[in-house]
Amino acid sequence: MAAAHSSYDVVIIGGAMIGSAVAWWLARDPGFGGRILVVERDPSFEFASTSHTNSCIRMQFGTEVNVAISRFGLEFIRAFRDYAGEDAPEIHLDDFGYLYLAADQVSADRLRAAQALQARMGAGTRLLTPAQLRTAFPFMAWDDILLGSHNPGEEGCFDGGTMFSEFRRRARRMGVEEIRAEATGLRMEGDRVTHVELSDGSAVACGHVVNAAGPRAARVAAMAGIAIPVEPRKRYTFIFEAEDRLPRKLPLTVDPCGIHYRSDGALYMAGCPPETDGACDADDFAMDHAIWEDRVWPALAARIPAFERVKLRNSWVGHYAYNTLDQNALLGPHPAVANLLFANGFSGHGLQQAPAVGRGIAEHIIHGGWRSLDLAPLSVARLVEGRALTEAAVI
Repeated sequence: MAAAHSSYDVVIIGGAMIGSAVAWWLARDPGFGGRILVVERDPSFEFASTSHTNSCIRMQFGTEVNVAISRFGLEFIRAFRDYAGEDAPEIHLDDFGYLYLAADQVSADRLRAAQALQARMGAGTRLLTPAQLRTAFPFMAWDDILLGSHNPGEEGCFDGGTMFSEFRRRARRMGVEEIRAEATGLRMEGDRVTHVELSDGSAVACGHVVNAAGPRAARVAAMAGIAIPVEPRKRYTFIFEAEDRLPRKLPLTVDPCGIHYRSDGALYMAGCPPETDGACDADDFAMDHAIWEDRVWPALAARIPAFERVKLRNSWVGHYAYNTLDQNALLGPHPAVANLLFANGFSGHGLQQAPAVGRGIAEHIIHGGWRSLDLAPLSVARLVEGRALTEAAVI
């Protein structure tokens, strides 16, 4: 389907969660009256990172800007109808929390510093000693753990699918146009993008372009002569049933062994990176079936003896858009191209950060800067400045 117009005020490349959030925030802002085009290569989103997400939100980050983004994300989930309209559905949050575990002194000190930061910003994260962990979670083995960090009530799994659908549906209602196409090039004049070239052979003129291309973000950036350190990386997810159900919901537990696991309704979910974590092709979704038997299940059973008797029900591969510089999002305009804005490199945090980032990018387009929340620490300009903002709390 070709674009309905030859020019748009904003062209968004990538229509999954981040691109749709930007489009929705733009369209609902009374200060914006322009045309918006969302270019999406696969409107089924079958292989999008959005479709393979575990759909969680947490306060437990180690940088102030990420905690602030999560604080707004939690507010947005809880008050979704206030933002989207009275006819919008509520977004369910299963707030079982995250549980970070430290098995060495360096990791324990990192948890203490992160908890102090989160507490200063109003988050309810609490530190748990081994004795407190044994009392709270007696079905788990704690001999190797020095410290835990848990935030019940503000973290967990939310209905990201409904939020995503509502962003798209309501944006279309407000006039946002979506087309099935792939961006194949960016035409430049000086430091500005003038046209986005599409896979049907056409080109549309643009006022602003938003790179929301997920794991393919570096390809889009290269069309403007810009290199960004974002690459697709595989992440495995496993859904399993336990013969012996645990007596309470299992928080999303980030285990020192390199896997994570949590309750998933009546079932349980576990996830991990590949044995060798590096770049993959954006179309590579091949599963390593041996990793469940060889790595994940043994680690689960060692931590939770009840998980010695489990049955694997489902598994899939998703992609992180992984920022190799510092595992943090790259946001806003690049110094070399004034009207090309980036929303990339979330390294697994994109779904939970979409409300704040969508609003921030929209405000930057309309007002020329960050307004409601200062996202400057995540500016893509840090690539040029050689300034990393490392986020240690990456799963």
